[in-house]
Amino acid sequence: MKMYKVIDLFAGAGGFSRGFKEESFKIIGAIENFKPVAEAYSTNFPETKIVVDDIKNVDALEFIDYIGDEPDVIIGGPPCEPFTRANARRYPNPLDRLYKDPIGRLVLHFIRFVADIQPKVFVMENVPGILEGELAEALRKEFKRVGYERIYFNKLRAEDYGTPSRRLRVFISNIPIRPPKVKRKIRVIDAIGDLPEPDDIHDIPNHEYVPLSPRKLKKIRRLKWGQALIHYGGAEHRVYTNFVRLHPYKLAPTVMGSSRFIHPFRDRLLTVREHARLMGFPDDHIFIGGRDVQFNEVGEAVPVPLARAIAREVKKYLDSHG
Repeated sequence: MKMYKVIDLFAGAGGFSRGFKEESFKIIGAIENFKPVAEAYSTNFPETKIVVDDIKNVDALEFIDYIGDEPDVIIGGPPCEPFTRANARRYPNPLDRLYKDPIGRLVLHFIRFVADIQPKVFVMENVPGILEGELAEALRKEFKRVGYERIYFNKLRAEDYGTPSRRLRVFISNIPIRPPKVKRKIRVIDAIGDLPEPDDIHDIPNHEYVPLSPRKLKKIRRLKWGQALIHYGGAEHRVYTNFVRLHPYKLAPTVMGSSRFIHPFRDRLLTVREHARLMGFPDDHIFIGGRDVQFNEVGEAVPVPLARAIAREVKKYLDSHG
């Protein structure tokens, strides 16, 4: 069986990589600019060569020389802040989000790597907002300019592939990605119900109490399943919630880096490990850094079950195209 090779740009703590590794891909290289997050990635993928730098400073061909091999596949998820509706300060003009926002322009650096390396397959993850207005056509033109005539905007829901939380994302690729859906959704209780309380004796990493002020603790005691302590405004006058008490017999809301959830049956916040369970991470996947950094590592990842479903589709394509 051939082992296909992958590089992961904007690698984070490795959710996307984990899914591909679990489907027998070899992760040969990664780029991550934030040192604590890169340390988490290296802990989970000690066999992978990682460059800890801003991708803007990394030459694609020099990177290939450094890792000593060429990939079949490039994956990665540039930051979504310029494109998400949860960002009330995003540029009003969609094209400005890609071409003027310094963070949005990181998408163009993903395309630069694709242009220089010419992988058989690439998959770029982001929020559906990256397709708003003229952005979809702009992305088609950018990828066509570097040699990829056919581009697919694959909108996938993580919960359809075994993730216990809701998450709609677009995966932009040069192949169609339509994995078969699972027959049964995984609920919150299925994902975290077997975990001991954080104060019990256990050896589960990243499963420690998250402190709460007495004032917040008093307020969350009143919350019923599905109710939220915090409401805030996003773009286009949309209202978002945080500090939601999870319903045990439903899917969790979208897990973001800023998300904090209240346990269905306990008056406490979920631990980093419980968040990781809601994103499909196995318990041996370690998160490193301060507590907020760890929450970000989880919330900014591609859910592992969804990553695996995508990896299986990529593998089918590579197997059939030589």
